[in-house]
Amino acid sequence: MPRPANPFVRERLLDAGLALFHARGINAVGIKEVTDTAGVPKGSFYSYYNSKNDFVAGVIDHYWAEVIRDHGVLLTDTSAPPVRRLVAFFKSLTQEHAERGFALGCLLGNLALELTDDNGEARQRLADIMDQWSALIGECLTQARSAGDVTATTDTTELASMIIECWEGAVMRGRVDRSRVPFDRFLTVSLPRLIGHGPGICLRARRESAC
Repeated sequence: MPRPANPFVRERLLDAGLALFHARGINAVGIKEVTDTAGVPKGSFYSYYNSKNDFVAGVIDHYWAEVIRDHGVLLTDTSAPPVRRLVAFFKSLTQEHAERGFALGCLLGNLALELTDDNGEARQRLADIMDQWSALIGECLTQARSAGDVTATTDTTELASMIIECWEGAVMRGRVDRSRVPFDRFLTVSLPRLIGHGPGICLRARRESAC
């Protein structure tokens, strides 16, 4: 009878895959490199994942869970006004990129450029997470509109997708330039214009210790 899966081994595999995929992409990393980095035998990989594509989908989930854990709470903190929450969320993500020297980019955006039709499961997982991300931001925008802080007339779910797409572009440019300038431009120019808010939004939030 096979032994049950060990959650600690699974976590080590996911951590190793996340670090390797984020730094080098999925096509440049093989399963043996993942298992060597995780410190587990290569054969044990298949006790947890049916294929590399299955594993990539798991890593995407793992990455998104970390984003929600570390930053997502800022979007749902009802003690702060919704626009301030939105700015705080992207400021928090910017700080994480700064700590990595703006060198890695966003794993979701990076994988979106690599995945093909052959990566069907992983690509679908990525699409699902993008929808979840849009829904989280869309809910924040709906609350902001109700409070009169968002004047853009675009549907909030569509507006949320536009914000994410603009953010991913800023992350990509920041990775190319190894610079926070695109991130700051997103916060002080792009985001305020998209939501129909004044250009001083980020500066005001910083003065209130929320940006």
